[in-house]
Amino acid sequence: MLTSQIYSVWAPLPQDVRLIVNGQTHPMTRKAGGWWRADVTAQAGDRYGFSLFDGSSWSKPLPDPRSRQQPDGIHDLSAIPEDSYLWEDQQWTGRILPGSVLYELHVGSFSPQGNFEGVVDKLPYLRDLGVTAIELMPVQPFGGNRNWGYDGVLWHAVHEGYGGPAGLKALVDASHQAGIAVYLDVVYNHFGPDGNYNGQFGPYTAGGSTGWGDVVNINGHDSNEVRSYILDAARQWFEDFHIDGLRLDAVHSFDDRGAYSLLEQLAVVAEDVSAQSGIPRSLIAESDLNDHRIVASREAGGCGVDAQWVDDIHHALHALVSGETNGYYCDFGTVETLATTLAHVFEHTGNYSTFRGRNHGRPVRVDVTPSSRFVTYTTTHDQTGNRATGDRPSMSLTPEQQVLKAAIIYSSPYTPMLFMGEEYGAQTPFAFFCSHTDDELNRLTSEGRKREFARLGWNADEIPTPHLQSTYESSKLDWEFAPEQQRINDAYKQLLRLRHTLGFSQPNLLSIDIDHGEKWLSMANGRGRIVANFSDDTIEVPFGGELIYSFTSPRVTANSTTLQPWSFAILQR
Repeated sequence: MLTSQIYSVWAPLPQDVRLIVNGQTHPMTRKAGGWWRADVTAQAGDRYGFSLFDGSSWSKPLPDPRSRQQPDGIHDLSAIPEDSYLWEDQQWTGRILPGSVLYELHVGSFSPQGNFEGVVDKLPYLRDLGVTAIELMPVQPFGGNRNWGYDGVLWHAVHEGYGGPAGLKALVDASHQAGIAVYLDVVYNHFGPDGNYNGQFGPYTAGGSTGWGDVVNINGHDSNEVRSYILDAARQWFEDFHIDGLRLDAVHSFDDRGAYSLLEQLAVVAEDVSAQSGIPRSLIAESDLNDHRIVASREAGGCGVDAQWVDDIHHALHALVSGETNGYYCDFGTVETLATTLAHVFEHTGNYSTFRGRNHGRPVRVDVTPSSRFVTYTTTHDQTGNRATGDRPSMSLTPEQQVLKAAIIYSSPYTPMLFMGEEYGAQTPFAFFCSHTDDELNRLTSEGRKREFARLGWNADEIPTPHLQSTYESSKLDWEFAPEQQRINDAYKQLLRLRHTLGFSQPNLLSIDIDHGEKWLSMANGRGRIVANFSDDTIEVPFGGELIYSFTSPRVTANSTTLQPWSFAILQR
């Protein structure tokens, strides 16, 4: 970290600290609060690190926990980046979250190039599709060159293999000029297992496990500086990189028992930058709690986060169409459950969860909570990549079933999100992949994954080995569309256009009208109504009128609509 261009580092644990800059070693002086400073002026392009003395020996030069750039990877020296980027997005006034269409993508597997430039090349395609905001899976540095990004260890830096900090700025700049906002997925609930040296500097973790790593210390002794580490990172993305919003990974894993939650503090940072810049900044949380207080205003006792992912709607839709009701899908799979989640956001609102073996969740006040605060989807990186082989829904569903799911999501009043490739029925998997620099860590990761899925009945030989180059390469999108894929893509474009023209983004959930039978569902919203058939039979639904759009060929009368299997019709309301 630099303070007035002087090198400093928070390191309350070691007895002594040395600064190494461009091959020269300099002593550091301990200051208040566990900070160390050296009387050395930082210059752009400097390569530097810190050597720590634990009472018996000095460590090798370690990267700065607040490093802004790691040119040679997570195990080597940090760098002071050149601050010479000339922004050209002065006309960008931002996008508020309500009315947005999000598109989640993984930079490394989204394009043939596998970097930020590859995303820039696809911006015209995304804009034509109807996307108004891209959501990048984490881009903080990780071990090796291939990773989902949730193993990041230096939360202020950008993975060099994607293009480093300059490459991310160029992507954001180009996106804004294309009229597209940029959200960044950030992981503040654990550090990755490869190259995490932060614990040698200070108590960044507090013991206990989230399932992915040690619990981050945002509640214990010396946690003020750890919170600042996180809050300063968030401010950096907003201010220095012009990021429009952050997606906060698995906030239910925070050990956050203070009077002021970390989520509240992050919301204050977003509000502060928004006020100073005049450009809205937003926060989206991933939470497993089914608790709308995350998105309730701070004035109402909530956290003030702008939106949260809603797995219950996904689970209801996925289980109903795919027929999968194992694992956490066990309480889903009927039209009635889908209707419940579309009307009330959550299936579990304090009632019994069979999967958890206990009561779960709380009701959403749909009369006062805007629909835009809930992000819905047909699939995500989690729901695809955390399957044993990373198989996409499009690899097992018919085109009619795929488009039916999309039609339900885009006709609902919630904020929709696509996962890269679903909009044309991609046939490439999105498998779990990594490339840790430690062979033993790679072995343990692979064996643990195979063991976990073998218990669920999978053949271990069918489960991809995460660290193999082939696992990553097979997960890259194929942008050559077959005729059927082009047909799906055209349907997605039409559905997203209708979402806008028919006013499906209704802020008040009380404005939608849902009805259903055993096999069918009707949802009236805005100026349209969708009727859908979730069965293998041709059925008649007791709603009719003027047909606006369908992927198939329904028969519509004034009072009813006859739908083919797994089909829908959007009618004038």
